[in-house]
Amino acid sequence: MKANYLLDDGALGDAISKEVLQQNGILTEVLALDKETYQAPLDALKADRGYVEQDEVKLLPDMENLDAICAKFKDEHHHDDDEVRFVLDGEGIFDLRDKDDRWMRVHVEQGDLIVVPKDLHHRFFLTDQNFIHCVRLFKDTAGWVPHYRHPATSNA
Repeated sequence: MKANYLLDDGALGDAISKEVLQQNGILTEVLALDKETYQAPLDALKADRGYVEQDEVKLLPDMENLDAICAKFKDEHHHDDDEVRFVLDGEGIFDLRDKDDRWMRVHVEQGDLIVVPKDLHHRFFLTDQNFIHCVRLFKDTAGWVPHYRHPATSNA
């Protein structure tokens, strides 16, 4: 996992430590990829934070509706529940607002776990690989409705 501030011109700025992410409520970990090993930490996270649902999602380059699905994630939004992803394969980019409203870019890849706290504005993109396979955890899928920061310009 790599994390950097995002500059106004879109370039990557200074690196961000795990501690700075934690100060902004963002949990990150690296887990082993075999299910016997990663399931125990996910179960502990579920018990600690009240997540009751677990599933897997894949975004694939040849998916018929991939562009429409990704369009929902690209505009700045937040959720009423945490967004929890453990990357089994592929990669993606979370842009997250810090406490000072600056963008932090977090590049997740295979083995990375990220918890984006509820109410934190963010957006998500696939990389040029155009593929990600994740485990998702939920308290309630109803809390997963996006609330766009600028609804007039979003692709809701």
